[in-house]
Amino acid sequence: MTTQIFLVSTLYGTATLAAALDSGCFAPADRRILLVSNNAATPETTPSVDAMPGFERVRDRFDDVVSWNEAVSPFHPGGWSPRLEDVPMWERHLRLAWGLGEDDVALAVESIQVHPALGVAQIFTDAPVTVYADGLMSYGPTRTKLAPLVGTRVERLLHLDLVPGLTPLLLTEFGVEPEVVPTAAFTKVLAELAGDGARPAGPGTELPDTGGTAVLLGQYLSALGILSADEEEDLHVRMLTGAAGLGHTRVVFKPHPTAPARFTRTLEEEAGRLGVDLTVVDTPVLAEVLFQRTRPALVVGCFSTALFTASALYGLPVARVGTETLLDRLTPYENSNRVPATVVDALLPDLADPVAVTEGRRGMDTETLAALVRAVGFAMQPKVLPELRPAAEGFLREHLDTRTWRYFKKRRLTSLGLPGGIPARLGFLPRNSTARRVVRRARALRRSMGR
Repeated sequence: MTTQIFLVSTLYGTATLAAALDSGCFAPADRRILLVSNNAATPETTPSVDAMPGFERVRDRFDDVVSWNEAVSPFHPGGWSPRLEDVPMWERHLRLAWGLGEDDVALAVESIQVHPALGVAQIFTDAPVTVYADGLMSYGPTRTKLAPLVGTRVERLLHLDLVPGLTPLLLTEFGVEPEVVPTAAFTKVLAELAGDGARPAGPGTELPDTGGTAVLLGQYLSALGILSADEEEDLHVRMLTGAAGLGHTRVVFKPHPTAPARFTRTLEEEAGRLGVDLTVVDTPVLAEVLFQRTRPALVVGCFSTALFTASALYGLPVARVGTETLLDRLTPYENSNRVPATVVDALLPDLADPVAVTEGRRGMDTETLAALVRAVGFAMQPKVLPELRPAAEGFLREHLDTRTWRYFKKRRLTSLGLPGGIPARLGFLPRNSTARRVVRRARALRRSMGR
């Protein structure tokens, strides 16, 4: 007997898996289990995937639905991991709880480098692993150095072709081959989800279905410590004023599910001042459902994956806001949001440039974008992807200018001995053992004097 276990934490990821199953991306199995993990900071107050509108439309792809939160309770799924000596016990426990018996198990997980996906992979030590990409992060490097006992079991990376021509860097250090989930299958699943629809805030209101509507995407960046709450409110206001400046008098705002209500109130006040008809979606619904139902004339966001599903999958006009500030604020440099923010900033038109938005101008050609992503990826994770050094050096020598400097930090380039970090005649210093030893002694002396 064979059992496939699919770990999900978002409805978008569930839709991706449903499309992959419909397309024959997975081998036949005797049983398929959907393992739901609610990774919200307070899972008790946030609906999980299987409680979201539209879930029942994709439920029939799986034989059973089980909860990872219940399995590891009272621990939070994002902060718990099995101790090495407890792994055999956990596998026996889960096989009993989920009726696996002696079945051969195969796993499909997202974000393999962090929990809960990493913990599940560690428990089922012999299971082959498929990683599926839930968004733009697959185009960046693996977030941390993954243990070979896990990484060598990953057989492939399933991803949507959100940026045609751009190849994911995720897990390339293990020779994992990317495999595209057919776009037609994914949009078909999204059409199923849109059948359940979404209800906006306010009694008796309906989502506008005319062509003049603009959709604004909130991401709640203040919760990640990237922006302050006031800065994020200002970001949303900039989205609204930019859309209004382009002539859009009807706007739909999709806030992040965990964003505070005051973000919406500020936007409503500004809409009133601008004379814009604002609709706020207050139910947990995919942005793609809004695209299906409203066919908006414009989609605006910061660095949301939905900007590319709107553009690549539905052919909708898109615009970005605030990416330059975001790139400057992301810390540490290896923050996994850096590549998504870089791709959005490098490719999509800025809302502040009405002509570029109207004409749908793209910032970079695919070849240059791919070279940029490889350079940023190496700067983020030089120990994970050391083979990308020549590519990074080549890009920086040829393309580092006032426009591309925003994607790099001088201190980072200096520490890695890359072009742009220090003068070329001193480029040998970061990799010189004697120089590093002198620097370490100087730092130790400074610390001792500080005491």
